[in-house]
Amino acid sequence: MFRQLLIIGAFAGFLAGGANAVEIGDDGLHKQDWFSLTFKDVADDIQAAKEEGKRLVLVFEQRGCIYCKKMHEELLVDPEIRDYIKTNFKVVQYNLFGDEEVTDLDGETLTEKTAGRRWAVVFTPTILFMPEEVPEAGTAGEAAVATMPGLFGKQTFLNMFEWVRTKGYDGDEHFQKYHARRLEEKGLIDAQPAN
Repeated sequence: MFRQLLIIGAFAGFLAGGANAVEIGDDGLHKQDWFSLTFKDVADDIQAAKEEGKRLVLVFEQRGCIYCKKMHEELLVDPEIRDYIKTNFKVVQYNLFGDEEVTDLDGETLTEKTAGRRWAVVFTPTILFMPEEVPEAGTAGEAAVATMPGLFGKQTFLNMFEWVRTKGYDGDEHFQKYHARRLEEKGLIDAQPAN
């Protein structure tokens, strides 16, 4: 009897552990059904996001990336994060070593991997936050109003999306100051001394 309960308990634990499992596509990348599938023309995607009342973000990932998996299975399934991003951002996924065609803001045709090199993407995941308007010149890497290289905890991750949405990059409050203030407002840290 004890053995049967142990087996049932182990099986239940296995099922619970897979509760946040996210689909993996043919390219080996984790998928969210709310990510946008586009032709990866950055100017068109910025414009489409604007028409939807959103901002464009480009998310670089790679096959086998443990931090990408964690982002998908822990952060992007969190209702607070998922709902905020879905409401305010158009998310387009890029494969750091992929061969899909990409059209940069300057009109140059690249592959995902050459775009990643051109835009100085080194880590996965890396999130590039695009401007509201299509810039007159330059590359997507140059046009990004903020970049989040690597994986961060829930509050940092969410606060970066909020900071970009409220155009914090145009103001005098650096992201780190904004982040500390938001943590304080949420009661997650004690008040910080003024500088």
